[in-house]
Amino acid sequence: MHKMASMHTPLLSFLFFLLLISSSTIAQTSFRPRALILAVTKDSATGQYITEFSQRTPLVPLKLTVNLGGDYLWVDCFKNYISSTYRPAICRSAVCNLAKSTSCVLDCGGPTPGCNNNTCALLPFNPYIRTSSIGEVADDVVSMQSTDGTNPGQLVSAKQVLFVCGGETLLEGLVGGVTGIVGLGKSPIGFPSQLAKAFSFPRKFAICLSSSSSSKGVIFFGESPYNFLPGQDVSQLLTYTPLLHNPVSTGGAYTTGEQSVEYFIGVKSIKVNNQIVPVNTTLFKIDKEANGGTKISSVDRYTLLETSVYDAVTNAFVNSISKVPRVNPVAPFKYCYKSASFGSTRLGPGVPPIELVLQTNGASWTIFGANSMVPVNGDVLCLGFLDAGLNPRTTIIIGAHQIEDNLIQFDIERSRIGFSSTLLGRQTNCGNFNFTSVA
Repeated sequence: MHKMASMHTPLLSFLFFLLLISSSTIAQTSFRPRALILAVTKDSATGQYITEFSQRTPLVPLKLTVNLGGDYLWVDCFKNYISSTYRPAICRSAVCNLAKSTSCVLDCGGPTPGCNNNTCALLPFNPYIRTSSIGEVADDVVSMQSTDGTNPGQLVSAKQVLFVCGGETLLEGLVGGVTGIVGLGKSPIGFPSQLAKAFSFPRKFAICLSSSSSSKGVIFFGESPYNFLPGQDVSQLLTYTPLLHNPVSTGGAYTTGEQSVEYFIGVKSIKVNNQIVPVNTTLFKIDKEANGGTKISSVDRYTLLETSVYDAVTNAFVNSISKVPRVNPVAPFKYCYKSASFGSTRLGPGVPPIELVLQTNGASWTIFGANSMVPVNGDVLCLGFLDAGLNPRTTIIIGAHQIEDNLIQFDIERSRIGFSSTLLGRQTNCGNFNFTSVA
């Protein structure tokens, strides 16, 4: 008996070793992240926000502009697009229905990425030059970094992520080296919805744009926490307000009957220096023709206000600091001051706060000096709000400068937005996610 046991010990050890390898392999291949991250860098010259991830087989790193309200991911397919996993969407297929494509490319002379016969098409749009072109719908592999909310983790890949092929002409106006735009809108083929489907996490994401071009902001897809140095979980700071439904597309290129995929919130009133500004509040509502309302944008560099709202808000602001001498305006701004006229606070220049009072009881979005004032010409600060003109499509567009160093969670599944207000008051900022350590 003892001899038989000793004879089988090497075999048992070998089997146990195989079991360990097998278990390890299963654990690695079945890893399901709770969240994914993208680093976001601000281009100081254009104000565009740039991110990178990999696509295709073999993987190729892509440099992309972030569009918070964009319909989907589009990429230039006509220059060096090589991938063994590229698959065009066949006309009238379930994929085309999901993408809400209403047109087909019947004969383009392909096959090649971006040009295959009998495929469905959409209209990829570049909001910086307000131009679109027809583009083939396709899918391919995408690879991104996972996270536990505190550090970056291992790379993970998703197969069959839908995107649209854009042409080289659509790259005009984008930062050099950028090959497309990643759209974070709430459409079924928006990037957040596709990642949620691929990795079985909730349809939500959070964006935190850095005000500095020398430090990286971050986008989280999936579950919180959102931990920033020095140990601040920003998910615990969020105030929530409902996402509003706009029944008509506010995008640059769309077909009849399309709904808006951009993010609208309900503003009831505006305060400057804690005083309500007298404005026509019916402009804050989305009317029957889908005009009006308030949306959040990463493309518009500064907040835009309908003319009567702009005049009322800026007059209230200027009057509240009437003793501070103004200097000549610096385009595109109208109201400018010497930087030395204001004291410096943790929340930026010591100017009156501008408060958007929201439809949720007790909720308001307060814009302090770091987000209301824009430094120009070295020693000059200008009020960073612009006149959108009479009868614009949207009454208030909260621009990128106003959301920097604020974390905003877009919970598509629960139809709500959570916002932190400025993180500067919490002794952190959007450049404080730890990208250097691996979980």
